Amino acid sequence: MPEHHRPIRRPTTAFDNIVGSHDPAEETRIAHATASALLTRVRADDSGASADRLVAFTAEHGIDEIAELWSKAPSRTLPGALWRLYVLQLAIHSDPQTAALLYERGRVELASPDAVVAGAPVPADPDELVVLIDTILRGAFRGDFAVALDRAAAFCRVQASGATHVADDYEATEPRRASELTTRALRLSSFAQDLSASAVLWRIDGLV
Repeated sequence: MPEHHRPIRRPTTAFDNIVGSHDPAEETRIAHATASALLTRVRADDSGASADRLVAFTAEHGIDEIAELWSKAPSRTLPGALWRLYVLQLAIHSDPQTAALLYERGRVELASPDAVVAGAPVPADPDELVVLIDTILRGAFRGDFAVALDRAAAFCRVQASGATHVADDYEATEPRRASELTTRALRLSSFAQDLSASAVLWRIDGLV
């Protein structure tokens, strides 16, 4: 299957094809520099207007060329964490109905506090999940960055659980769909691990 290094608007079924790649040292340096500069500049605006504009822009237009560099950064770095947050936003905005289906199934099946940590209403409809992911992204730029990463990780774990259980439902009748959902669950689980690890690093000033 083709590899996409830059997130663009696409159906949710393509979520599992979004991957990064190793990049030259200069691109790595630029990725880290731009991620740090953007985060610092937006967080310096106490009014929150910059964060609101950034979230609205990414929701409407997707990810620009800067995030293409971020997609190639190691997963547990500042640009890698920001890229994962934006990919989550893109996936939810692209197909909120599927996101809500997977989230609600995961919330019911998952025996953990992750749904509470993520902070979605119970039950969450598609529009409410769109608001939630935008709120998490906005929190990364206005509030505690580590808390935003933890909420995003919890969100991923809930959706991964939902995707796994829905895949089981499809296994006998639609094996191809089941395989797609299983792949999605694995990618979401990977995102959750990386975001949680990034939150830990941020708290000890180790996320660069």
